[in-house]
Amino acid sequence: MSADYPDTEQQQDDDAPVQEARVWQGNGWTARVIKNDDDEGWAVAMIKDGEPEPALVGPWTMGRDKKNPKPLDVNAFNTLVKTANEVIRRHEQQLHAQLHKHVFVNGEAGQVRVNLDIVPDEDDAYATLSAFDPYGEELARVRVAPTFKLSVTSASAWIDSGYRKP
Repeated sequence: MSADYPDTEQQQDDDAPVQEARVWQGNGWTARVIKNDDDEGWAVAMIKDGEPEPALVGPWTMGRDKKNPKPLDVNAFNTLVKTANEVIRRHEQQLHAQLHKHVFVNGEAGQVRVNLDIVPDEDDAYATLSAFDPYGEELARVRVAPTFKLSVTSASAWIDSGYRKP
């Protein structure tokens, strides 16, 4: 091999994902088997690439010697990745449901959809209350406190007031 061709084999080894008994990487995740501080067992932490905290920490199986953890393998890792992705998906769905709510109110002009969209900001959190006709046309929009409680009753009162800020 001439000097014109760098040793790419060494470069590939440096970039290869870690696949060891207690640390396994791949698919955007790192599984790390750790000592469980709560008891004498072991736990596995699933950390999404680029995130500072684990998305999932759960118990891990003891090995045959009943002292050390069972080694990670490809099947266990793939199951952990699937579980961790599901945890993140459920968390995102829950957060979305907390920040975006809607109710339907039957009025003179038909059914009105009233949305409450909360913008969580550490310094200036707020919410937007908006109303839409049955065709999706916006009827009104006002800024409200992020603590505004959306219900059919509160939405009806807002509509009845001519969409004045509650």
